Amino acid sequence: MEDDADSDLDEVAQQNGVGFKVYRRRWFILFVLCLLNCSNASLWLTFAPVADQTARYLGVSLDQVNWLSLVYMVVAVPLGFITTWVLDTWGLRVSLILGSWLNMVGSLLRYLSTLKCLPAVLWGFPLLMCGQTLCAAAQPLVIFSPTKLAALWFPEHQRATANMIASMSNPLGLLFANIFSPMIAGSAGNLPLLLGIYVIPASIVCFLATLGIRGGVPPSPPSASAETSSSEPFLQGIKQLLRNKQYMILLLFFGTGIGVFTCFSSLLEQILCVRGYTNDFSGLCGALFIVFGIVGAAFLGLFVDRTKKFMEAAKINMSLSALACAALAVVSQMRNQKAMVAATCSLFGFFGFSVLPVVMELSVECSYPVGEASSAGLIFISGQVQSILYIVVLQALTQKLADSPFSVCALGEDAALSWRVPVLVMAGLCCMASCFFVILFHTNYRRLQAEKTAAEKAGEEEDTPGNAQGAMVENED
Repeated sequence: MEDDADSDLDEVAQQNGVGFKVYRRRWFILFVLCLLNCSNASLWLTFAPVADQTARYLGVSLDQVNWLSLVYMVVAVPLGFITTWVLDTWGLRVSLILGSWLNMVGSLLRYLSTLKCLPAVLWGFPLLMCGQTLCAAAQPLVIFSPTKLAALWFPEHQRATANMIASMSNPLGLLFANIFSPMIAGSAGNLPLLLGIYVIPASIVCFLATLGIRGGVPPSPPSASAETSSSEPFLQGIKQLLRNKQYMILLLFFGTGIGVFTCFSSLLEQILCVRGYTNDFSGLCGALFIVFGIVGAAFLGLFVDRTKKFMEAAKINMSLSALACAALAVVSQMRNQKAMVAATCSLFGFFGFSVLPVVMELSVECSYPVGEASSAGLIFISGQVQSILYIVVLQALTQKLADSPFSVCALGEDAALSWRVPVLVMAGLCCMASCFFVILFHTNYRRLQAEKTAAEKAGEEEDTPGNAQGAMVENED
C-alpha cells in the first residue's frame, strides 16, 4: 500500500510540473549490488593465491586449479548475451535476486566439496568445479547491473558516482581474496574453513536481495531518460548497436584495454618471479593495482558527474594507462627495481581501473535509447573474449630460459619462462587501442541531450513560474 501511495503522489507531482523524484531506497539497492559484486569477485579469485594448497588438498594438478579461475571467463561469453536480455526484459530486481541465489548456492557447493566426512562421490574437484561454475554464471548478472541501476534509480548528477561505487566493489572483492585466502589457508587443511567463510557474505547478500529489493524500478523516474530506459526491444537494440559506428569503436578498442589489463593482472606473478621478485611482492603489486584503481575511480567519478566530460576523461585516462602499461612492461624485466615496479603498477591501476565506470556511462550516452545492460554488457563480453585470446597467445609467445639463476618461479630450470616478448606485445596492444580510440571515437551525448530536450519542453509548458521543472524531491520510504 505504501508503494501504491507513493506512485499516486509521484504521478500528481509529474502532472503539476513539480519534477522528478528520487528515493532513499536506491542507496540500499546500491549497497546490495556492491556486496554482491564484492562477494562474487572474491569467489572468483579464491584459489589463485592458494593454488598449491588447493591442489594438494584435493589431489589435483595446478592446471585443474587454474580452471577454477578461467571458468569465469569461459562462462561469461555465452551467458553474457542471455544476461543482457534478462536485465533489459525482466528487470533489475529479478537479475539481482537470480544472481545472488546462483552466487550463494555456488559458494555452498564449493564448501561441501571440501568436506571429506561426506561420501567419496559427494566431495572433491567435480563438485567444486560445479559450484564455481554457478558462481561464474552469476558474474554477468552482477557486472552488467551497475549501469542499469544508475540509470533507473539515480538522478543525472549522481549516475556516474553510483556506477563507480558499484563497479569498484568488484576489484575490492579481488583485493579481499588476495589478502584473506593466503591468510586463512596457510595450510592445505584450512581449505574447508576458507570456503566456509566465503559462504557467509554470499548468504547475507542473498537474504538482503530476496527480501529487501521490492521493485526493479522506482515508483517515479529520477530523470527523463529513466522513463524510456530499455524502450527498444532487445534484438532491435542489438541491431542498433552493431550499426552504431562510434559504439563499435568503443566496443573494440576499450575491449582491447580490458583484455590487456586482465592479462597483466592474471600473469603478473609469473612475469615478475622470473626476474627474482617474490610472491609476496607480486601480491603487493596486485594490491596496489586495485587500491589505486579504486582511488582513481572515486576522483574520476566525481569529476565526470559534475562536468559531464565523459569523452575527454576516457581519452585522457586511456592514454595515460597506455603510458603506464608501456613503463610497466619495461621495468618488469629489470632486476632489483621494486620501487619502480610498484610505482608503475600503482599508476596502471590508477588510470586503468578508474576509466571503466566512465566508459560504461559513455557506452550508454553514445547508444541511447538502447537498454543500458545491452550497451554495457557487450563491451564486457568483448573484453572477456579478448582476454581469453590474449592469454592463450601471450603464453604461446613465452620462451624457455636456458639459464635462469634469479628465477623464484620453480625449482626446475625447465619451468622458467621469458616474458620479455609477451609484455612488450601487451604494451603495444594497449598503446594501439588507446591511439585508435583517441583518434576515431567522437560522439554526442544522446541521453543527456534527450534529458535537456525534455526539460526544455516541460519548461515551455509551465503555467506557474514558481513550479520549476526538474526540481528534485528526495522521497523517504
